[in-house]
Amino acid sequence: MPDDVFIAPLEKPKDLGDDWLEPQQRVYTAEEHHIWDDLFAQQMEILPGRACSAFMAGLERLDLGRGGVPDFGAMSEELKSITGWEVVPVPMLIPDHVFFWHLANRRFPAGNFIRTRETFHYIQEPDVFHDVFGHVPLLTDPVFADYMAAYGRAGWKALKHNRLKALSALYWYTVEFGLILEEDGMRSYGAGILSGPTEAVFAVEAESPNRIHLDVDRVVRTDYTISDLQPTYFVIESFAELFHMTVERDFNDLYGRLGAGFTYANQAVLDVDRVYHIGTQEYAQRGGRGSGAQPV
Repeated sequence: MPDDVFIAPLEKPKDLGDDWLEPQQRVYTAEEHHIWDDLFAQQMEILPGRACSAFMAGLERLDLGRGGVPDFGAMSEELKSITGWEVVPVPMLIPDHVFFWHLANRRFPAGNFIRTRETFHYIQEPDVFHDVFGHVPLLTDPVFADYMAAYGRAGWKALKHNRLKALSALYWYTVEFGLILEEDGMRSYGAGILSGPTEAVFAVEAESPNRIHLDVDRVVRTDYTISDLQPTYFVIESFAELFHMTVERDFNDLYGRLGAGFTYANQAVLDVDRVYHIGTQEYAQRGGRGSGAQPV
């Protein structure tokens, strides 16, 4: 770790090394395997026609619906043969610098636990279903897989420039909550959308949110919502476009011109935006999840 890079301290479990990896994937109970199966079945009722084609193809290729929580080892062997990635178990959210290091080395850290029946519809900390079902299928796409590895390498630069919030916004609006244009219409590719039933519909069909074409300079200046449905989604035309706009962008220059905080609210629509849909923002204005507002 370079001396001039600041990292936020988190308490590492004593039995783990600096990579924060657990020695093996945990053994899940029969009920935990049933929870995976029920979550999988729920999403497969919703995602056809709403999830991007690359995600659906990856889901099928890795056969994640074969029954129960997938085995990381078997899944990694398949992934390695396609794009060189593997899935590794971690006990919890891990420090940013460790997360970046794993991504840069084509390892996706997945939470080694699964939600309970009580948290079936919403869990704050990413579990194995969010991480594996939501993220891993797209790692079978060569261009997106390269984007994820490049994002990991970019993380060190963001830390050095003290611009982690800016780079986090890019991750949020692409990897977690991104939309993509396909021949049959707008589809989701973000894991935060694809791993939950409500946002999978809301993101591509609701009247409330804005849908705006992705512009890197704009996105890294845009605040985001962590614990509710997004007021704004950003759209790409292809993963090749996403790769071009980010990996081939001079972030040294960009970071040098950024302010300390976000410039734009998460509901903002700018004059220079390429807008697909201006949302009513009814859901957010009614108070969002905490008020019981309908996600319309």
